[in-house]
Amino acid sequence: MSIAAAPLPTAHRLLLVEGDDELAGLLVKILSTEGYTVEHAREGQSGLHLGLTRRYDVLVIDRLLPVLDGLSLVRRLRERAVATRALMLSALGNIDDRVDGLDAGADDYLVKPFEVDELVARLRALCRRPLELAEVLPIGGGRLELQSRVAVLSAGMRIELSGREFDLFRQLADRPAAVHSRGELRRRVFEDAPSASIVDTYVYYLRRKLGRSSVRTVRGLGYQVGEL
Repeated sequence: MSIAAAPLPTAHRLLLVEGDDELAGLLVKILSTEGYTVEHAREGQSGLHLGLTRRYDVLVIDRLLPVLDGLSLVRRLRERAVATRALMLSALGNIDDRVDGLDAGADDYLVKPFEVDELVARLRALCRRPLELAEVLPIGGGRLELQSRVAVLSAGMRIELSGREFDLFRQLADRPAAVHSRGELRRRVFEDAPSASIVDTYVYYLRRKLGRSSVRTVRGLGYQVGEL
């Protein structure tokens, strides 16, 4: 584990979990120049320990890590209610790989090799996103717990959601009176998907987990949050 240049007073704290020392050294230098205070872990278990015990503004996590892979690392952080924005790096770049990364709880996914300018721009965007001020969204007699990504049914049963399931349900729950078109939901939640039919697939997943009444179909218009 190595710590980069001296922190700036207003610097964002960034945890880099990257097993390639040459790439990690380059990223530490570049990101430090961009004003981040960077801490580097070489393998997933060390990254998990740091992510659980220290506060960061953003995480950059390689998918193919020794000891504990990046997907498992992000999942374990989310299970422990660590809501810090996470960007996953990976040489695996097809749509299924990206979906797996986002479903694990990453907020963004960047394929190697990448342009440094794009990485820096994506990190700026993640740091601009405020973490949710509210911790719970009431939905009928149940609720959605934002940090743990758990839906609690009116009967008290707790249901864990995948990253994409949570993101879709959160979009619906944020504006409970609104009807969201499939196209809008694809742009907001599934921007890498070639077709809006992926929205229907994840609505099916949500209904299977939470009950058919959790998501309403408004014929000809789209979807609306229902009740838990």
